[in-house]
Amino acid sequence: MNQDKMHLVNKIFNNETIRTIWDKEAEKYFISVVDIVSAISESNNPRNYWKVLKHRLKQEGNESVTNCNQLKLKASDGKYYNTDVVDIEGMFRIIESIPSKNAEPIKQWLAKLGSERIDETFDPSLAAQRAIDLYRVKGYDEKWIAKRIKGVQDRKQLTDVWKDGGITENKEYAILTNEIYKEWSGMKASEYKAFKGIRKESLRDNMTDVEVLLTDLGETATRELARKHKPYGIDENKKIARMGGNTAKVARVDLEKKLGERVITSNNALNYKYIDEKKEIDNKNN
Repeated sequence: MNQDKMHLVNKIFNNETIRTIWDKEAEKYFISVVDIVSAISESNNPRNYWKVLKHRLKQEGNESVTNCNQLKLKASDGKYYNTDVVDIEGMFRIIESIPSKNAEPIKQWLAKLGSERIDETFDPSLAAQRAIDLYRVKGYDEKWIAKRIKGVQDRKQLTDVWKDGGITENKEYAILTNEIYKEWSGMKASEYKAFKGIRKESLRDNMTDVEVLLTDLGETATRELARKHKPYGIDENKKIARMGGNTAKVARVDLEKKLGERVITSNNALNYKYIDEKKEIDNKNN
């Protein structure tokens, strides 16, 4: 199944044509603002509507406009033009700024999501149950789901050990995770995702049982080595992460030798591929 558009966005807008594009570097989807306005505002001139709304939001200091970039998107004439785009968060901020009956169902949906998240702060088990239900809807079996939830717990134990070792920023966690992946698979997490043909989807959700086991082995070994050697700071922790990843690499090489085939596969759980379009990003804010 080709997924050259983000179908969930189009579903939100009752399957109207909403141009979306994937930015590999930012690992984000960006959505055409004028398409959002056209679908929501009931205006006969969505471009002019957005021009007026954009000016008002700028005066109000709205971050959705401050973070608005331009990408070259394909127009109805088949040519590419610089077009205002926002990420998913910015999309919802703009929707909330448009007074229209067409926006009400989306606003009500957002309010419901907000209420659910607040409920989850009082009862975290609701979030866990929500995750389980989503996996069931996607077709994962109960044994797989149980392993996945256990994997989340194991990952938390690893990040807790990293935190004790002076790792506090998300980008540092990502760096260390990449060290583990590179050591045992030869690819960073983003490269592994590209190899499997996925984007925002969870890499682990699209792994085979063997790939998951090797990932778990690399992270568990890293955790235990860190507890033993107590590294501090990013450089010392990177060395430990590579050691943990190497443990999984040794297991992978041995298994592949005995099987006579590679255990790292490009298959993903949903059996689809994305089609990338050429794009140019203007990093300057409007």
